[in-house]
Amino acid sequence: MRGLTEKRTLITGGASGIGKATAFRFLEEGAQVLILDQDEKAGRRIKEEMPGLSGFIQADVSDPVQVEIAFDEIDRLLGGLDILINNAGISLRHAFKDITPEEWRRVIDVNLNGLFYVAQAAAQRMELGVIANMASTNGLLGYPYYADYNASKAGVIELTRSMALELAPRIRVVAVCPGYVMTPMQEAEYTPEMLAEVNQKIPLGRHAKPEEVAALFAFLCSEEAAYITGGCYVIDGGETAGGLASR
Repeated sequence: MRGLTEKRTLITGGASGIGKATAFRFLEEGAQVLILDQDEKAGRRIKEEMPGLSGFIQADVSDPVQVEIAFDEIDRLLGGLDILINNAGISLRHAFKDITPEEWRRVIDVNLNGLFYVAQAAAQRMELGVIANMASTNGLLGYPYYADYNASKAGVIELTRSMALELAPRIRVVAVCPGYVMTPMQEAEYTPEMLAEVNQKIPLGRHAKPEEVAALFAFLCSEEAAYITGGCYVIDGGETAGGLASR
């Protein structure tokens, strides 16, 4: 992709899943990549797997104090920021009636509040740049057993649109809306039988690979997408293309 070489890039939740695949992709594109993740053990592994990494910062994005401290370190390591991949997120599979206040707060805190804290800190430092937020098809349609997650991702989509209006023309803001992606988080929540059942409902017949979502992030953050801002870009194998008949 044109325009990613030497771009100072922060990826939250970059120690596993889509974030990890995106870190690999941006390194391949010649970017300077810094990962922020709350999993310190995974961070140690990722530094061994990615010798070209500019660094790893352990922080919980849901804590604004930790985010502020993390950005002091980002300033020291990168001297600024050109691209933010705002990817950190969690999900819990449970029935709406069973969600506890603590579970509700934790999902919203990480997926929406944490995304806001990081995006605001990044925008305050960017002269020109791109902020790419991780949303989901769950923010576009209703899905059972993920009410808190769905609400958080719908919030991300509206936050993205508002940011794009306010931060233009110097900072582009976009959201990526994956459908089902084969990540460790997905494998932890679904049995093999459940995964197979989902695949039967997806027109392309399978889950996305994390590398395919990473490729979309690379395009949207590159000069190839210089006229794209404010949009939410679905990558779901055709899952949301149909209506009731396709479910």
